[in-house]
Amino acid sequence: MSESHPKRNYLAAAGALNPHPEAVHADLFQSNRFFDPLDKVQVKYEMLRTHAVDGQSVASAASAFGFSRETFYQTWRAFEEGGTVGLRDEKRGRHGPVKLTTELVDWVRRAAVEHPDWSGGTVAKRLAEALGVVLHRRTVERLLAEVKKNG
Repeated sequence: MSESHPKRNYLAAAGALNPHPEAVHADLFQSNRFFDPLDKVQVKYEMLRTHAVDGQSVASAASAFGFSRETFYQTWRAFEEGGTVGLRDEKRGRHGPVKLTTELVDWVRRAAVEHPDWSGGTVAKRLAEALGVVLHRRTVERLLAEVKKNG
């Protein structure tokens, strides 16, 4: 299948394109056109099914479908939590901070300029004391790094 094939483009847009279809050696994918090694969701599902229904060991199933044992277990958890949707390559959870208002960003920027020796944890603690807003230390550290980068 060429790089610009519509199915490849669809799978990529859906977070389901398998970047290593050549690593899939399971008989299903070798003998039946219905099973497409480019479809990562289908490959992951069949890997799980092969273990759960056919009784193949985790190591054997993972290897046959081009994955590591660790990826098998991550895939298993993702499937238990989200069903087939959980098999897509998509970051789960929030996408970006929810609490960062312009006021908070400005406060952190001022603190970075006025107190360049403060750590992210210190700035987060002082922010909580001053405004009653709790931000994770890493969120504050990212903001501080942006301030240093952009001046």
